[in-house]
Amino acid sequence: MSEMMGNTRKEALKEILHRLHAGESPQRLKAAFRDAVGNVSPQEIAQLEDELVREGLPREELLGLCDLHLSLFEEALANTEVPTPPWHPVGILMAEHRELLRIAEKLNRLAQGQGSPEELAHIREHLEESERHYLREENVLFPMVEKHGVVEPPRVLWNEHQEIRKLKKGIQTAERGRLRELSVALGERLSSHFLKENRILFPTALQVIPEGEWHEIRAQFDEIGYCCFTPAAPVPPVTRSEPGPATEGRVRLPTGEFTVHELEAVLNTLPVDITFVDKDDTVRYFNQTKDRIFVRTPAVIGRKVQDCHPQKSVHIVDRILREFREGKRDEAEFWLPLQGKLVYIRYFPVRGTNGEYLGTVEVTQDIGPLQEISGERRLLDD
Repeated sequence: MSEMMGNTRKEALKEILHRLHAGESPQRLKAAFRDAVGNVSPQEIAQLEDELVREGLPREELLGLCDLHLSLFEEALANTEVPTPPWHPVGILMAEHRELLRIAEKLNRLAQGQGSPEELAHIREHLEESERHYLREENVLFPMVEKHGVVEPPRVLWNEHQEIRKLKKGIQTAERGRLRELSVALGERLSSHFLKENRILFPTALQVIPEGEWHEIRAQFDEIGYCCFTPAAPVPPVTRSEPGPATEGRVRLPTGEFTVHELEAVLNTLPVDITFVDKDDTVRYFNQTKDRIFVRTPAVIGRKVQDCHPQKSVHIVDRILREFREGKRDEAEFWLPLQGKLVYIRYFPVRGTNGEYLGTVEVTQDIGPLQEISGERRLLDD
C-alpha cells in the first residue's frame, strides 16, 4: 500500500472495515473512524480495497460492501471532487453524471403519470444512448487506472454498470407500477454509483494517471463517441500525436509475405473482428474493422483478459482458457442478439508447430445476413 498511510493508521482503518464487514453499523463506527484515522483520501480507500482482496477478502464480498464503505467514509470524502477543465475526460464524465441524474429524476416524474408518452419515449431513448458513457469508462478509463496500480475499484464499478444495464433494459418495456418501481431503483443506483466515481475513482485517477496521458484518453473517448445528451466539450489544448508510418520491413510466413502496412490492411479488411490474447492471458492485439461489434480501444492492450469482462462472467473466461491450455477443448462458441444483429462469438486456442499453447483468438461476426442466404449465386451482382 502507498506510504502515504502509516502502518498504524492503516491497520486501524482495516480493523474498522473488518468490524463493518462483521455487521456493525456505519453510524456506530464513524466515531471510531474519526478518532483513529481522521481524514482519508480517495486514493487511500482505493488502495486499501486492493489490499483487502490481496489478503483474502473474497471479491464478491467486497462488491456487496462498497455501499457500506461509502457510508462510513461519507464525511471524509465530502470535499474530494476535483474540478477539471471542460475538455478533460473526467470533466466530461462528471457532466454526464449530472445529466443522467436529471434524466432519472424526470423518468421518476413520468412514471408517476406526470407527462406524455412522447416524453417517456424520449427519456428511454436517452437511457439507451447512455451506454456510450459506460463503454468509455470500461474500455478506456478503467484499464488506464488499472495500469497504474488501482485494480479493485474499477471491478466494483463495472459490476454496478451491469446492475444499471439490467434496470435500463427493464425500463424500456415496463409499464405503470413496474415502471415506477424501476425508475426509483435506477435513481438510487445512479446516485450511489456516481458518488463512488466522483469522490473515489475520479480523484484517484487524477492522482495516478500522469497528466500527459489524459490527452490520449480523450482521443480514445472521441473514438467511442458520446451520448446524445453529452454537453459539448472543447478540443483538448494539445492534440493527439499521430503514430509514425508503419515499419516497412516484410513479415515472412511459410506461405508468403507482407509488408507491415499490407498485413495491417488485410487484418482490418476481414469480415470478422479479431482479438488475440497471449499465453499469459494478456490482450496483445485487435483488428480495427469498419463496423466492429464490441468496442476495443488501445487502452486494453497489455490488460489481463479477465479484467475485460464483467465479474460475473470471469469464471467462464477462466474455464475456456484453462481447457484450451490443457488441450481439453479446441473451440468455444456463443451467439446472442444484439442491436438488431445476431452476433456469433468463437474462441480458438492458438498453438505452435509443436502443439504448444501460444494464446487464444476471439473471432466475432454478425451472422444475420448469412442466415438469409439460400439457393446459389454464380454471377457477380450488378
